[in-house]
Amino acid sequence: MVKPIIVGAHYGFRDWLAQRITAVVMAIYTVVLAVAVLTSFDGSYESWRGVFSGGFMRFATFLFFMSLFFHAWIGVRDIFMDYIKPTGIRLTLHSVVALLLIGYAGWAAQILWRL
Repeated sequence: MVKPIIVGAHYGFRDWLAQRITAVVMAIYTVVLAVAVLTSFDGSYESWRGVFSGGFMRFATFLFFMSLFFHAWIGVRDIFMDYIKPTGIRLTLHSVVALLLIGYAGWAAQILWRL
């Protein structure tokens, strides 16, 4: 019996699962934010700031953004790996996207903890 040799990065199931988990985190956050806004938001800046003044909401928002960025990274990386064949271009695009997402994460942290 001949065993097939499987090569490659083996991203498949792990990345599929990671995208589903991050999607669930984002969906739960959306519901939590909607409830928080609907129960305590009167349209003013002070009430909007009040929604995010608690440590839980800041942490939940930061977790949402981290999930969003990781979700985006997996999707964009897979698209680049499938459709961009020249290694140099693909590596450059991977680097640009990774640096942008890291920068966005820092920006989100700065915004959340500056409120």
